[in-house]
Amino acid sequence: MSNKQLKWLSYVTCLVMFLATFGGMVVTKTESGLGCGQEWPLCNGKFVPAYTLASMIEYSHRAISGLAGLAALASLIAFWKFKRDRRDLMTYVILTSIFVILQAIMGAMAVVKPQTPSVMALHFGFALIAFASSTMLALGMRRIEKAKEPDHLISLPRVSKSFRNLVWFTTIYTYIVVYIGAFVTHTDSSGGCSGWPLCNGQVIPELSGGVGIAFMHRVAAAILLIVVAIMGHYAYWRNRDHREIQMLGIASVVLCVLQILSGPLLIATMDNAELYIFAALGHTLLISALFGVLCYLSVRAWQLSKSEFQMPRHSDSVSYK
Repeated sequence: MSNKQLKWLSYVTCLVMFLATFGGMVVTKTESGLGCGQEWPLCNGKFVPAYTLASMIEYSHRAISGLAGLAALASLIAFWKFKRDRRDLMTYVILTSIFVILQAIMGAMAVVKPQTPSVMALHFGFALIAFASSTMLALGMRRIEKAKEPDHLISLPRVSKSFRNLVWFTTIYTYIVVYIGAFVTHTDSSGGCSGWPLCNGQVIPELSGGVGIAFMHRVAAAILLIVVAIMGHYAYWRNRDHREIQMLGIASVVLCVLQILSGPLLIATMDNAELYIFAALGHTLLISALFGVLCYLSVRAWQLSKSEFQMPRHSDSVSYK
């Protein structure tokens, strides 16, 4: 199987993972999780559900999740056979396969037996890791495919270990913020804070119930903006000889700013159910994209922080020394 074919397989896998993650968001935001009743894999006792909006949304999500599992399996087999020597690619495809299975199991459990908000938030977290892993796989294959005929190794600019650690911290903290956001959704705390930037007209509101949960998410998001801005600053100004790191840093800052700005839009559309769903989906998609970019940046920072990192000018193998 050629590099080009593997690249397109990774692209398809990434796309299906995105659709599965997006479908999960739609199910949550439209409250269609029980559109097929408390049955799995059947939908209200049938293979083909009744034509109600909730059942079709839930059933479509199940179908796409099944395709995501098949795409992950196909990628795992293909990369195991043709790219087994590439530890980075094998790590991405294994993580994709593991977490797509975990999120599917958790989704089935949530249908059969109601789960706590903390568990449901983790369900989205697992789906996000599967999507981020497939994104890293696609970007890794894209980088390989850009090199064609074998030539000789070139040394890539190094990044400092302190920058690597900063990127790792930013990525982990972003995942925590994602989890808190999912927890807000599954506890129905989205309306806990009215108004923006103040919460119910106060700088620090009464921290109880849904108000406390919503306010905690706002504080975590504000800190995230600061952390990503600092990381983006170092990515751009301390890595002037590495265009890829600079671009990933800029993309992270732009996505984080857009995600923060989408918060007021959520508040403004809360009284309009249809507009609110679109605003909420956009809000979640932005943080998902940010997490994917940061995961890839984490891998590149780790690779480029090694004492000697070399990459073929026109080959598909990487040498670590």
